[in-house]
Amino acid sequence: MRRTIAIPAALLALAACSSDYGTNPGGGGSLEAPNNLVSVSLNGAIQLSWDANSRLARPDLFEHYNVYSTSYDLDHNLCDDQNWTLEGTSVSEDFVVSGLSNGVPLCFDVSAVTVNGRESAWAAPRYDTPRYDARNVIIDASQAHLSTSGFRFQFPNSSQLGQVVSGDRNDIDFRVDRHNDGSIWLTTIRNGTSVVLYSQDPVDDLTSIDVAPLDGYITGSIEAVPGYAYVFQTELSDGLHFGAVRVTHVGADYLILDWAYQTDYGNPELRRVR
Repeated sequence: MRRTIAIPAALLALAACSSDYGTNPGGGGSLEAPNNLVSVSLNGAIQLSWDANSRLARPDLFEHYNVYSTSYDLDHNLCDDQNWTLEGTSVSEDFVVSGLSNGVPLCFDVSAVTVNGRESAWAAPRYDTPRYDARNVIIDASQAHLSTSGFRFQFPNSSQLGQVVSGDRNDIDFRVDRHNDGSIWLTTIRNGTSVVLYSQDPVDDLTSIDVAPLDGYITGSIEAVPGYAYVFQTELSDGLHFGAVRVTHVGADYLILDWAYQTDYGNPELRRVR
């Protein structure tokens, strides 16, 4: 039986254990354990990938990979070692676990299986949390159309996320504003919401936004620039939540953005990277 694996708080951004991993009950096979299991948080799903070392080292013995999942205790940084479930198999170094509940943390692992059914040791486990997202959301500048210039990731007691509402409300996370020079800005509004520029460089996609930054958050306005990503921290009654936006287009009176939101309070994870 595999040993219980604790993920130290200092390594949450890496989401992997540095200790030895043990083996599954049928371990000790002829294939190496897969290396570098990584994941991407998706809406209701997790995309997993890993190195091809197991297959390439012994292509004559390799048959497929087994992919597993179990629950994850975010507060204690523990994978539930007693209830690993086989999610499926793959002959390539990637796998999408779908049909998941957003905001519910899970641990994932993978092993390599030989043509005669012998299973390798397991990779270093990963934890990840599916989160809500949406693409190509249009929000107007308040100076052009006030009624569609505000945005909130999650209103209290509402199952609908990512709502575009009037920019004159005081309970929204941010409003889109146009400054006198024609530039478009994101302005935090309600108490408990702040924003930080995710990276000094543009990001390729919404899924390029990984763990929410620890500090640097401000209240007020930050310029919206196409290709750049912004992370928001928002206070709700159950605690701190994190959301992210990637601006895809800025017009004279509006912008278009992609957004992601983590409903699991206190969880800074928007996407997991190597």
